[in-house]
Amino acid sequence: MEIKEIGHLKTLFPTKFGVPRQSGVSKSSPATLIFEEEYRSPEALVGLSDYSHVWVIWGFSEAKYGQFSPTVRPPRLGGNTRVGVFASRSPYRPNSLALSVLKIESIEKTEKYGHVLHLSGADMMDGSPVYDIKPYIPFADSIHNASGGFTENLDDYILDVKIPSEVEKSLPAELLPCLIEALKNDPRPSYIDDPCRVFGFFYDKYEIKFTVEGKVLNVISIEKVK
Repeated sequence: MEIKEIGHLKTLFPTKFGVPRQSGVSKSSPATLIFEEEYRSPEALVGLSDYSHVWVIWGFSEAKYGQFSPTVRPPRLGGNTRVGVFASRSPYRPNSLALSVLKIESIEKTEKYGHVLHLSGADMMDGSPVYDIKPYIPFADSIHNASGGFTENLDDYILDVKIPSEVEKSLPAELLPCLIEALKNDPRPSYIDDPCRVFGFFYDKYEIKFTVEGKVLNVISIEKVK
């Protein structure tokens, strides 16, 4: 079976580090789906505006998958506990496919790319390939009282984000909510807990540096990348 790339995503995260771990975790995280020329027919989107959300089937393009491993170490379990690969959402799987629910903000007709989808709640790296989209259907896709396995206690990972006012001024105000949401959910590898270590990642055109002590994340610098 041949799987075709129907488009790619433009997001605020140019590298893997810092990307929200699940769709909807950072509700203000924007993405734009740009279709490949072959799939830019406006007829393909007729009726999509009647839905509020869409399933996006996309690819972990930066996950280098080698020999099959039946178990993985989810970051949210500390990076040392193993679970079955099919009981996780690890990018290191036989087929590096991902599935996310994103909110449809608008459908825009552009001169350069034809119709594009503006979405929110994105958990993808910039440039990630998209293989299909399907409308989210509440009565079928939302299951009451479903169990969530080891993910049910993830509230413990929420951090208190502190950004000094003089540092915050370095970032445009419209980019701040998404950044805070991403930081609150702790982008660090879970097996590293060193209050003296400075972590950094790229966010849009900025480099963000921070430290974490206990449940408090302190942003120490926001610098525009030259």
